[in-house]
Amino acid sequence: MKLVRFSVEGAADGAAQWGILDGTQVQVTRGMGGSPTGETLDAAGVTFLAPAEPSKIVCVGRNYLDHIRELGNDTGDLPREPGIFLKGPNALAEPGGAVQRPDWTQNFHFEGELALVIGRRAQQLTPENALDAVAGYTCGLDLTARDLQKTDLQWFRAKAADRFCPLGPWLETEFDPRDVRVQTRVNGETRQDGRTSQMIFPVVDILVYLTRFVTLEPGDVVLTGTPEGVGALHAGDTVEVEVEGLGVLSTPIV
Repeated sequence: MKLVRFSVEGAADGAAQWGILDGTQVQVTRGMGGSPTGETLDAAGVTFLAPAEPSKIVCVGRNYLDHIRELGNDTGDLPREPGIFLKGPNALAEPGGAVQRPDWTQNFHFEGELALVIGRRAQQLTPENALDAVAGYTCGLDLTARDLQKTDLQWFRAKAADRFCPLGPWLETEFDPRDVRVQTRVNGETRQDGRTSQMIFPVVDILVYLTRFVTLEPGDVVLTGTPEGVGALHAGDTVEVEVEGLGVLSTPIV
């Protein structure tokens, strides 16, 4: 199923809702993955939002060898543990929503990634049950102020500024993350083209590792790392992240 989070213009309370996308219709549900309410809406009449309501966005850095090499970080052995950093809920941006290029960075980069959203409270996951904690998978864009990433004590400004994590367009509940294509296009030109099978730490390993230290709550987002090919963005560009089987996340830069 394709789970969507959306709003309806003119709705009395203006609150975000969840539903199941079925062709051109949205079946409204009681929360993410909840039971249908019986109400059906025309998909053309709703605004799709980032398909997550996280307490935190947990990101894995340097999870593809070729990306490590392109940033000049291949000076020793491969990482023995996933490198983790955080974004806050403030970083979420909706599919198709514009992101303003910040005037406080001189090197604004795209990083297209496979993302997943947690569906149940998860602690001490094992390889056998890790994927059971996932509500669904989607496309993620890890926007990065590359110059500030090199100067800050932590990557707070570089990675966690407002709208630095576009997500969408929906959550796919039936999905095998082990070997799918991850592409990023800028103005129609393919800039990143990798496969999740190239990850140093696959999705299961990431979830097991994270939940040793941190409880993942329903709605939390995990970004799994980016393939090689990252580069600069400018006002007027449009970034598209496509994960095989999950659709396309489009983000205009203004």
